[in-house]
Amino acid sequence: MTTATGQRRNSAEVTGFQASPELEANLQRVLVDLIELHLQGKQAHWNVVGTNFRDLHLQLDELVDFARESSDTIAERMRALDAVPDGRSDTVAASTSVPQIPGYEHNTTEVVEMITTAVYAVVDTLRAVHDAVDAEDPTTADQVHQMIDGLEKLAWLLKSENRKV
Repeated sequence: MTTATGQRRNSAEVTGFQASPELEANLQRVLVDLIELHLQGKQAHWNVVGTNFRDLHLQLDELVDFARESSDTIAERMRALDAVPDGRSDTVAASTSVPQIPGYEHNTTEVVEMITTAVYAVVDTLRAVHDAVDAEDPTTADQVHQMIDGLEKLAWLLKSENRKV
């Protein structure tokens, strides 16, 4: 017997619900974007300077933790569905939709804008795959929904740093 990714499986092995190639591809898109968000959040965390540095530095830690935990949730869900997650650096770099952050110091205002843009890029990916994921596996869609909710809240908190009324 062969899995959705073409891997051979022992026919005596007990199986449950398995991800289709489409579900696996959608979850892989989410995985690479979450990994990239985690990495870029840490890059910004190390290189932010200026007014409200400490507050933003700590907010970036919250975002990094959320992205890292969410990427692990997606990867483990993929494995539970007999899909194979690929979080290697070359795969992430080649397939992420998250815009790159230049590798030098940035003031807090710039970091807020760049990281908020990065968060919304991940949310866009999550929203783009949500309905297809839901049609095949509502349980996984619930996880995707929770990630959308969490990231949109973090984006709101971040972008509020730059808001003027």
